[in-house]
Amino acid sequence: MRLSIRHTTHYSFADPVVHALQRLRLTPKATQGQEILEWNMSYQNASKELEYEDQNYNTVTLVGVEPDTREVTISCAGLVDTQDNAGVIGKHSGHLPLWSFLGQTPLTKPGAEVRRMTHTVNKDTGATVDDLHALSERIRDAVAYQTGQTAVTTTAEEAAKQGAGVCQDHAHIFIGAARAMDIPARYVSGYLMMNDRIDQEATHAWAEAHIEGLGWVGFDVSNGISPDPRYVRVATGRDYRDAAPITGISFGTRNEDLRVEVAVEQQQIVQQ
Repeated sequence: MRLSIRHTTHYSFADPVVHALQRLRLTPKATQGQEILEWNMSYQNASKELEYEDQNYNTVTLVGVEPDTREVTISCAGLVDTQDNAGVIGKHSGHLPLWSFLGQTPLTKPGAEVRRMTHTVNKDTGATVDDLHALSERIRDAVAYQTGQTAVTTTAEEAAKQGAGVCQDHAHIFIGAARAMDIPARYVSGYLMMNDRIDQEATHAWAEAHIEGLGWVGFDVSNGISPDPRYVRVATGRDYRDAAPITGISFGTRNEDLRVEVAVEQQQIVQQ
C-alpha cells in the first residue's frame, strides 16, 4: 500500500523567544515491511541544526528556533510503501540490548490495576501471539478510549485506575503488563490511515512485544488489532518520552498554543 502523509505542527508563543531548541522524531523508519520513497521537512522561523540516529535507531532532527519569533511551523510530507506482515517486525536491532525493554519506566510501572490485567505465561514455551492479543483485549475492555481524560505525563497505572485514556495510555498499560510477565515490550509512535477520514488531529501510538521465534510484533490496543499496511512506524522507545514526535526547551517565553494537523491517505501505484 502506498501512503501519502502530511504532518504540520504549529506553535504560538506568548512572548518572543529568547532561545529554543526542538528535538524532532518525525522521519519514518526504513524497516521491514516499510519503504520510505520520499520524505521532506520544512521549517518556518526555525532551522535544522543537526540530525543523528539515537539509541533506538530513530532519526532525530535538532531544530533551532529563531530569536524573537512568536510562531513556529514544522511541516513534513512524504510517500511510504507498506506491506502486510501481520504486525511482525522481526529480529531485534538497535543500540540497546533486548533486556533493556524488560525494565519498567515511571510511565509504564504497573500497580495493582495494571497487574490485574496480566495473565500467566508458560515459562517453558514463553508468550504466544494469542497470549498478547488476550492481554490487549483485556486492556481495551477495561480502559475506554476517551480523549481529554489524560495527558502525556499520565502513567499506565493512573490511566488504568481512571478506566479511560487514549492510544498512548493503552500502549503504556500493555508495555507495563507485558514487562511484568517478563516479556520485552516497547512503545511505537507513527501514523495510521483511518478508514473514515483523511484529516486527523494527532499521530498514533501502539506497542510491540518480543516473542520467541518471531521477534518484535505490534499490538494496537486502541483498535484491537496488530498493525497492517495502514500503519507507518516512525519512532520506538521504552516509553512515550523516547519516541515523542516533538520535545524541546525554550527560554524567555512559554508555549501559548499548539496545533497539530495530520493527513494520511492511500495513493494509487502506477505500474510502469
